[in-house]
This record gives sequence, structure tokens and C-alpha cells, in this order.
Amino acid sequence: MDAHTRKRATGRRAIAEVRFTPVLVADPPLLNVQGVHQPYTPRLIVEVVTEDGVSGLGETYGDSAYRELAGPYAALLTGHDIADLNGLFTLMNTVEVDGSRVDDSVDVGGLRGARTADKLRLSVVSAFEVACLDALGKTLGVPVHTLLGGKVRDSVEYSAYLFYRWAEHPGGAGEKDDWGAALDPAGIVAQARRFAREHGFASFKLKGGVLPPEQEVAAVRALAAAFPGRPLRLDPNGAWSTATSLRVAASLADVLEYLEDPASGTRAMAEVAAGTSVPLATNMCVTTFGEIREAFLTGAVQVVLSDHHYWGGLRNTRELAAVCRAFGVGLSMHSNTHLGISLAAMTHVAATVPDLRHSCDSHYPWQSEDVITARHVFRDGRLPVSDAPGLGVELDRAALERLHRRWLADDGTLRERDDAAAMRRAPGHARWRTPALPRW
Repeated sequence: MDAHTRKRATGRRAIAEVRFTPVLVADPPLLNVQGVHQPYTPRLIVEVVTEDGVSGLGETYGDSAYRELAGPYAALLTGHDIADLNGLFTLMNTVEVDGSRVDDSVDVGGLRGARTADKLRLSVVSAFEVACLDALGKTLGVPVHTLLGGKVRDSVEYSAYLFYRWAEHPGGAGEKDDWGAALDPAGIVAQARRFAREHGFASFKLKGGVLPPEQEVAAVRALAAAFPGRPLRLDPNGAWSTATSLRVAASLADVLEYLEDPASGTRAMAEVAAGTSVPLATNMCVTTFGEIREAFLTGAVQVVLSDHHYWGGLRNTRELAAVCRAFGVGLSMHSNTHLGISLAAMTHVAATVPDLRHSCDSHYPWQSEDVITARHVFRDGRLPVSDAPGLGVELDRAALERLHRRWLADDGTLRERDDAAAMRRAPGHARWRTPALPRW
């Protein structure tokens, strides 16, 4: 079928217009193994509009590598049927940037793991796939979870995401909040109590790799004392050697639900897994289908934290869930600094996965800004699964314009996510460099 015939056959489901808008979103001074990121984070908001005027929304990372790929890709989508989701991947394989197809010379993506060219493509396609599903759901009058096969739960459980943090960014940059600093066990417990009080979270994950392991063990112990019997996780982002990982696992074996990426790389994770009964989770060494074989056959991970951006969308996330189920590997979901569009998409796909035995991660309670008209509200640590057509969210165009103007006004220093940038601006840290791993 030629393009003209296809366009005529698909009728009002054909894409008439594609918009993508880069924004800068306020991000508080949350510490990680690499340091502290900038006070604003780039995101890319995608809209596809059908010939019938139905608009679908998507969202992904907003760094230049993603924007530069999204531009020529979007140009290919005019006339594309929003129901032709497989065709989105076929089109991406034809995309050329600066006269040549995207190659594999892509640098690492910090806490996102290795940012290969393939994962870059998938992260861009994911936003357009979600937008097409949103538009298709609105066109057919059904929610996205119906298009994915139907929900198996009416709400999705999320976990409190705890961070060591400063009271503010260096020099008072960025937006202010009332959280204050959290740099010791008491600060982490106070943070957890507020999350539990305001959002009802019943499980807690601490971002580690920031302080010496003994101090992070003390923080987890303090959480266990404050919330007896509650699921606890610790994620140092590959900061530890295998020996340190095994030592920490032994000291926390009675309280951890799982230990996430204690060591860096599949081989190191397999060595740790062989020496502990604590389940190991990852969102770093298994982020593509090609990485599954080694990790699963060596027993390196017992829980995969999926991310529909990394994996290429919601349908690929369901395929990942099926593979995990076949190998007896648990599944949960990873979070980076996402807005309400991505959280809605994440909730829809999570609602369709049968064996979601672990609560999902979300940065969302840390985010003070959004581009949707009504913020998501956690109740008892859960989000309801919308039954409205599409994703069930609407774009706040005034908010989108405001955050886009911030992006336009930036001189370029904030348009690339840098997880160490703010650390270099802190007093006494001008020569800060991202630590080599393992750090301890």
C-alpha cells in the first residue's frame, strides 16, 4: 500500500501534525553517587494531532541528543496511522541526523546507564508511541490500558523515594521548597515520615552511593526501626565493590526487600548475587533486551526495574514483563525526573502487568511543576488507574509555555542533564569530578 492509499484508508486516524516542546523543570538538590544535578532538568513534551483534531501526549528526556533525533523523526510521521505502532520503530530506523543515520558513538548517560544509540532511539520512540496510544484511546473512546490488553488492578502502588539532599542548590539557585537538608539517618527518617503522612507510602527506597556505606546502613536501620515490617530498598547506583556489596547485604539481610545495583555491571552483580540471599534489582545492567540473556542466565538480578522510556514504550514493557515471568525474575518500575504525562503512561502499563509484586518508583512527589491541568494525587501510596479515554490527562498549555520559555531563556548550561553540575558549584567542590566506580 503506497502512502497515499494508506492515508486514505486510515482516514481520521492519520497524523496531521506533530509538535515537540523542550522544557526545563525545577528539580530539587537531591544527591547521588555522581554529585548533585542542576536546579532544572530538560524534558521533551510530544504531541501528535490527527486529521480529526484529536491530540495525543507523550514525554521523554530533553537533552540535545534526544531533541536532535526527535526533529527528523517527527517529520516522517505526517500521514502515519496512530494505530500503526510497529511502524514507529520501522520509521526510526530510517532517521538521518546531519546527513547520516544515527550511529553507536553515543556517550554514557550517567545514572541512566550506558546511553547507546539503540537506547537513544527507543527513548525517543517511546514518547511518540505513548502519544499515539493516547490519541488512539481518545479516538476509540477507551483508556490506554484497554489498548494494552486490559487492566488487572484498579490502582498501582508506588514507593517513597528518599534522598540525601541539601536544603537548596548552591548559591540559592532554582526553586525553593520546605524540605530542608537530609544528610543523616534522622533526616532520612523525617523525610520518610512526611512522605508517609502526605502520600500514604508504605514502602521506602533510599538513594545511596552518597555517603560511606556504614552511614547508609545506619539510615536503613533507622528506617526499619521507624517503620517496622515495611519494605525497604537501597540503591547506591553501582557505587560499591563486590566485597562492600556483600558486607552491606549481610548487615541488612533481615530488613531489605531488595538491594538495587550495589555493584556496577552484570558480572559484578552476579558475584554479589551468588554470595547473598538478598534479592538484587537493577535498572542499570539490564536496560535493553540484549542485556537480558547474560543477566538472567548468571542469576545476576532477581528484579528488573523497567522504564518505558529506555525500553521503547508501553508495549515493549509488557514484552519485558513476559520474559521476566518466564525466567521467574520479578518486575517493578524505575523512575527518573518525570512529569505527569510519563507517570500516567507508567500507571497504565503497570495496571496491565499480572505479576507486579513490588511497588513502583516515582520522583513525582519531588516535582513542584507539571504540564498537565490536574496533578496526580497519591492516596495510601497508590495512584488510581484512569478509565477515561487515552491517558486521562490534559495538557496545561500555559504551564507548557512557561516551562518552554525557561528553556528558551537558558544559555545552554541547563539543557544537558548533568548529575554532577551543582556539586561543582558548591563551596569547596570546584574541582569535583564524577567518582570512579566502585567508590567504596
